Amino acid sequence: MSKKWLKDVYGAEKPIVAMCHLDALPGDPRYDKQKGMQYVIDRAHKNLKALQDGGVDAVMFSNEFSLPYQTKVDAITSMAMARIIGELMDEIRIPFGVNVLWDAKSSCELAVATGARFVREIFTGAYASDFGIWDTDCGNTVRRRNAVGGEDVRLMYNILPEASVYIADRSIEDIAKTTVFNCQPDVICVSGRTAGAKTDTSILKRVVEAIPDTPVFANTGVRVETISEQLSVADGAVVGTAFKKNGDFFDMVDPEKVRIFMDAVMAVRSK
Repeated sequence: MSKKWLKDVYGAEKPIVAMCHLDALPGDPRYDKQKGMQYVIDRAHKNLKALQDGGVDAVMFSNEFSLPYQTKVDAITSMAMARIIGELMDEIRIPFGVNVLWDAKSSCELAVATGARFVREIFTGAYASDFGIWDTDCGNTVRRRNAVGGEDVRLMYNILPEASVYIADRSIEDIAKTTVFNCQPDVICVSGRTAGAKTDTSILKRVVEAIPDTPVFANTGVRVETISEQLSVADGAVVGTAFKKNGDFFDMVDPEKVRIFMDAVMAVRSK
């Protein structure tokens, strides 16, 4: 698979996909009924503005604070996300994607409904996780994407999902190779143990060497101090916690952190 398409979809070579984490939504245990949906929308607006003004290449909307996550979300989750993205649509100036945690089929449906260019999810594998035994159904998920008109939506396969382990004892190289052969992902994502946990550069390198023709992204824990090292190996990165105030996963995006980070990215690209 060629990697030339990355710039067309994500807006740059070695793209930085910034996470726009949405606050807890209706139906979530942490949802604040007193503040309501407008509060969630207003905070998403502030985070989106900070990310775009800071110069990120693309943005991905996710229900990051719908903890604990569901592997098959309630309909209200996708509905709430669609409303938020719809309210922000006139302000979105860069390519965007969606991630309905941890529901690949709902992610694909939301992408088609909102016009998102890409989806990140767990499409393959079987896991023991904090959310129970977790199986996937890649064949039906991809068929569902196509059935609702999403053939052009790019799929980012996270093959090292946070807070979980493969049920079978398989090497990361083997997982990467068979995932590419059997499931034809657009991008492979490699993660740390939790959101904000560093992606091991040595593991990234092993995956890149195993599947040299498929784009590989660092999916968690990329920071300004490590971006040069990780982009020397990976084809792009998904960044969330590094942009937050005080590096706090649950806090708002800090515009100055975004600017400093993207300055470092530009320095890497200019080499």
